[in-house]
Amino acid sequence: MIRTQIQLTPEQMRGLKAVAARRGRPVAELVREGVDEVLRQGAVAGGSPRERAAAVSGRFRSGLTDLARRHDTHLAESLAE
Repeated sequence: MIRTQIQLTPEQMRGLKAVAARRGRPVAELVREGVDEVLRQGAVAGGSPRERAAAVSGRFRSGLTDLARRHDTHLAESLAE
């Protein structure tokens, strides 16, 4: 790993320490996870439409039980609102 130095506000550090304590994990691990998430978001934002769609597939729930069958109808209804 590469060691780096960052500056956080006192509020950010207190929050990170609290989350780390609740999860029983080091602050550094949480920071690495945050960096990974920013990198994932950047890859999604910069990818092709197909790559962006694949990255979000299955991450959300519509609550509709017939979405696969009636997707065109649901889309039309949502656009009409």
